Amino acid sequence: MRYVKDVALVIRSKNAGPYELTFDLMFPDEETYDEVRKSITKAKIAQLYKIEESEVLSLVHFAPAHAIKITIVRPRASGDLGETDVYGAQQHAPLFDLTY
Repeated sequence: MRYVKDVALVIRSKNAGPYELTFDLMFPDEETYDEVRKSITKAKIAQLYKIEESEVLSLVHFAPAHAIKITIVRPRASGDLGETDVYGAQQHAPLFDLTY
């Protein structure tokens, strides 16, 4: 078991509108990308973020960039009362525990 954070060049999060968050994982080469992408599932993302699998809206593999884009439902709308990260830029930390 290895951690994605140890092989990814980029792990980041951002808003995908006021009701969704998107995460980008980018890898240095095709070999690493292929090895990791097979093990990333909606179920794994749901478990990391403690959400229902149905709240993982998409998991897109983009081979030309050696990248994976994941979109989930935001727990609170951007700018809503009690929401702490209006830009969604600090929501990628659970991905540091993602293994492959």
